[in-house]
Amino acid sequence: MLWLLFFLVTAIHAELCQPDAENAFKVRLSIRTARGEKAYAWDTNEEYLFKAMVAFSMRKVPNRETTDIPHVLLCNITQRVSFWFVVTDPSKNHTLPAVEIQSAIRMNRNRINSVFFLNDQTLEFLQIPSTLAPPTDPSVPIWIIVFGVIFCIVIVAITLLVLSGIRQRRRKNKGPTEVHDTEDKCENTITIENGMPCDSLDMKGGHRNDAFMTEDERLTPL
Repeated sequence: MLWLLFFLVTAIHAELCQPDAENAFKVRLSIRTARGEKAYAWDTNEEYLFKAMVAFSMRKVPNRETTDIPHVLLCNITQRVSFWFVVTDPSKNHTLPAVEIQSAIRMNRNRINSVFFLNDQTLEFLQIPSTLAPPTDPSVPIWIIVFGVIFCIVIVAITLLVLSGIRQRRRKNKGPTEVHDTEDKCENTITIENGMPCDSLDMKGGHRNDAFMTEDERLTPL
């Protein structure tokens, strides 16, 4: 009698959990990709843990507090670790709506991932969109970052003002020197009159041009 009951339950479960069945979800795991040398084997213990996590998620849905591990069915399990699962109603022989299962998985996605040391890319619920990662608090407070940026801008502005002042002072110091050099060059230039080079008259030293001196002026007094 017990054997017959077990056979009937198995047959009913086989009908409920099938690929692309109503309210069924496909799961694909990439354990080797995620864990590398620390990859673990997917066995019946891991399957039991997965069922427990799905039942745990469903118990948080209103009016589904009685969901237990035997109500989660797995089928079509492959060696590359992919399978389908459904969640049955404890009081009736039918599966729970896909909307409720999807909502429960999405609310507890991070908990499920952490149990298997995986993430949304290596533990995929193909019919359930990935959840957004929770926002992380920055290691440095935002006000310190803003203060640092403003401080750097002030330092750069002060440096530019100092360099601009130094350049202006150098230009002012070079101005009078250049004018003085120009006057000296003008005083020492040689003029040409009637094709003959003549020294310009040195007004400061009282120098006289001999070409315009009279004969009496050439004679030096004794």
